[in-house]
Amino acid sequence: MIDVLVIGSGGAGLVAALSAKEAGVNVAVVGKSYATRSQTCMAQGGINAAIGEDDSVSAHIADTLKSSQGLGDLQAIEKLCGEGVEAVRWLDTIGVPFSRSALSEIAQRRLGGAAADRACYAQDYTGLKILHTLYDNCLKEGITFYNEYFLLELLTTDDEEKQVCGALFKEMKSGEVKSIYAKTVIMATGGYSRVYDHYSTNATGSSGDGLVAALHAGALLSDMEFVQFHPTGLKNASILISESARGAGGHLLNAHGERFTDELQPRDALSRAIHEEIKKSGAVFLDIRHLGENFIDHELPQERKLAKLYENVDPVTDIIPIKPVAHYTMGGIAVDDNAESTVSGLYAVGECANHNVHGANRLGGNSLLELVVFGKEAGRSAAEASKNLSTPQEDEKLLVAMKQKLEYIKEYTNEVDFYKKRTELGEMFYKFAGIERSEHGLSSALEQVHGMQHELHKMGVLDKNEVYNTNFIEFLEFTNMLTLAEVMLVAMLERRESRGAHAREDFTQRDDALYAKHSMVRLRHQRVEIGFSAVTTQGGVK
Repeated sequence: MIDVLVIGSGGAGLVAALSAKEAGVNVAVVGKSYATRSQTCMAQGGINAAIGEDDSVSAHIADTLKSSQGLGDLQAIEKLCGEGVEAVRWLDTIGVPFSRSALSEIAQRRLGGAAADRACYAQDYTGLKILHTLYDNCLKEGITFYNEYFLLELLTTDDEEKQVCGALFKEMKSGEVKSIYAKTVIMATGGYSRVYDHYSTNATGSSGDGLVAALHAGALLSDMEFVQFHPTGLKNASILISESARGAGGHLLNAHGERFTDELQPRDALSRAIHEEIKKSGAVFLDIRHLGENFIDHELPQERKLAKLYENVDPVTDIIPIKPVAHYTMGGIAVDDNAESTVSGLYAVGECANHNVHGANRLGGNSLLELVVFGKEAGRSAAEASKNLSTPQEDEKLLVAMKQKLEYIKEYTNEVDFYKKRTELGEMFYKFAGIERSEHGLSSALEQVHGMQHELHKMGVLDKNEVYNTNFIEFLEFTNMLTLAEVMLVAMLERRESRGAHAREDFTQRDDALYAKHSMVRLRHQRVEIGFSAVTTQGGVK
């Protein structure tokens, strides 16, 4: 019997699994893909920790609070930053190959919005090297992995106090629907910025499946309107060029070859500055030529490879064409200070969760730190809770009902190509729900999303096979993205102010009197309902 089921095999899920295993319970990890292909590998810049002599935990807290634009909960941020040094030392101990200073200390660089060189890094492969090290340690601990399992829905008990007790999956290899029962479940399925399609740095799998499953199980989602745009995505491919390039001294140039802004300001402000400059002069470029070939090859090797591969420019001799693109979703499953959602037995961590530490704008370097600090918390909490729970009763009727539902979906007609609609959704979101937003644009986008939802029965798949039917999986992902698109747009419309990553052309000022609060979304009778909850100093949901 599984005590703790971790859904999602990225960095957050792996830390949670290791933590639960350490607590002495039986753990299994289910992944949509393979662990080493998760989005964590794209976190290139570094992981924050105040280990430098010119830095302090209090400065890290202050920078995080400032970046959150009034929506960061103090106690949660104090926990994140206060445990930062221990988190990095732990990663170092388990084998993460951090870059080193001349004194053999863990190397650090400054990222946007930071008052000091705080981001501990491993060249520009920080997330990838953390991910691989975590995976190696999970294998060493004998943790069971189920790879290529697509999450369909969460399973809950029928008693008065509804409890999450597992999940239903579609195994991609066989096409079979399978149930996995567990005493507690940790959701670690990543973010949802692939709603922006080709205007996102994220892999195609970032479709928010875990958030939709949690929503249908009765969980609250919070702050879904806040999507961080990374200032430096490659112009044509939207591939991320790490903040480490600017942290190392890279310059931003307009079409006339002139610097026009502070390259190390917080991401929300810098993305808007670049967006405005592109409208004004026609183009923006990242320039790291002055750093020299030796430095670039040693500290930024991946950025050079990506620029050459996707833009056909060599950063050693050429400037790199860039644009801001959707990168990180601050909103997610609302959790308390034990990482538990509003549904008993369901925990969440990583980008799919909202621990109220990022608020309206995430500080660069805090996402990798979050997955370690709160991954450990989620693992401990879920493990301890599982020790007091009995083995859930399996219900074959739920499995049969899901199989029938999927067979029904396969009978949808194919009058409309959902791949084209997915592209339209991304373009519409980038235009109307991107860096600039307005009542008119958001309302128009919401109307179009409702239209796509009503036409889903006309967007059926052509591939009717069971084995590795990616056509069917991608349709299910698109369905999830439409659900989240509606949730996001409702939240964006309701927040009538500009704050952090949420910039309204028609409400240009920050309004603390009305909106120094977290938006809270739930599904009731299949309708999206939204309200606002006060920011607390205690962390969690109020």
